[in-house]
Amino acid sequence: MKELALKYGCNPNQKPSRIFMEEGELPIEVINGRPGYINLLDALNSWQLVSELKRATGLPAAASFKHVSPAGAAIGLPMSDTLRKVYFVDDLKVELSPLACAYARARGADRMSSYGDFVALSDTCDAATATLLKREVSDGVIAPGYTPEAIDILKAKRKGTYCVIKIDTDYRPLPIERKQVFGITFEQGRNEICLDDAALFENVPTKNKLFTDEARRDLIVALITLKYTQSNSVCYAKDGQAIGIGAGQQSRIHCTRLAGQKADNWWLRQCPKVMTLPFKEDIRRADRDNTIDLYIGDEADDVLRDGTWQQFFTERPEPLTREERQAWIAQNTDVSLASDAFFPFGDNVERAHKSGVRFIAQAGGSVRDDHVIMTADKYNITMAFTGVRLFHH
Repeated sequence: MKELALKYGCNPNQKPSRIFMEEGELPIEVINGRPGYINLLDALNSWQLVSELKRATGLPAAASFKHVSPAGAAIGLPMSDTLRKVYFVDDLKVELSPLACAYARARGADRMSSYGDFVALSDTCDAATATLLKREVSDGVIAPGYTPEAIDILKAKRKGTYCVIKIDTDYRPLPIERKQVFGITFEQGRNEICLDDAALFENVPTKNKLFTDEARRDLIVALITLKYTQSNSVCYAKDGQAIGIGAGQQSRIHCTRLAGQKADNWWLRQCPKVMTLPFKEDIRRADRDNTIDLYIGDEADDVLRDGTWQQFFTERPEPLTREERQAWIAQNTDVSLASDAFFPFGDNVERAHKSGVRFIAQAGGSVRDDHVIMTADKYNITMAFTGVRLFHH
């Protein structure tokens, strides 16, 4: 198949719409459903991310994409009982495969942003992973293959309309890529930089020069995630997964703050007071996610006021005070952070420190590098200047 007609482009008024190959055939097969223009942008970007994570780590990888940026990305490490509970997979009767663990982590990092996601899987989708996909609000999935059981599960999702795409793993795009803007064609070489190269971590200007094996792994996860995130972007990572992604901000400090807040929320959801919230049994998953997001933030009264809490809880929970939030966030340590370009000022490091960051990988090259290094030394943070910029548009 050289061409696939689409219902419309980014918006319903943008017709006609299609994807096509100038040479050869499309490297994808639509097994089920009818993907849209944005679905396919998410699918093709997210596939590149997970396939690169798999090559770099040797482990199955998954990504949860929304509007051409990842909401979450992870490799298939086992999960603690706490993570299984906060990712809402502790009730599953099936054993979670490494691929299922990767998707649970990718989806669970920022469940608010992942609502209605497009999913990429580095390996053949199995029944356990398909079971997780079926219960979430999601637009579709791309993977190199599907077991028969997984196909049956996914075809039953969304009344049979769920998008299931198979990608040819042997496909290699041309080294030059093009796109049009306002009738003008842009051309550039593909970004084929290797981000698991040990040389990226050799230029360490800080006093602390120690990178643990786990930190190197997490920084590689963060860097590869940023390679496919709309710039400016910053990614916090821990335990083999992104825990906070700030995408598409004009100011880098705003990226760092946004991603840091998401990383804090990821950690706050593991607070015992949050994990034991007395939810009603019939509450919808999306309502529960939104309620938790409000409860751990500054707008908790929106779900705790009389006449409102009764919609979500069997009894009114005690508020999570600002002091309790700060004390719990302070317990999060050994977080890694990567940036898609240099930090212009030390304020990024100051904000990162508040979310438990101990390891940083950034391009370096700012006229204020000395101040950035000084701020990192202030908190005994290990920071590498990779010399690599990862802008993505």
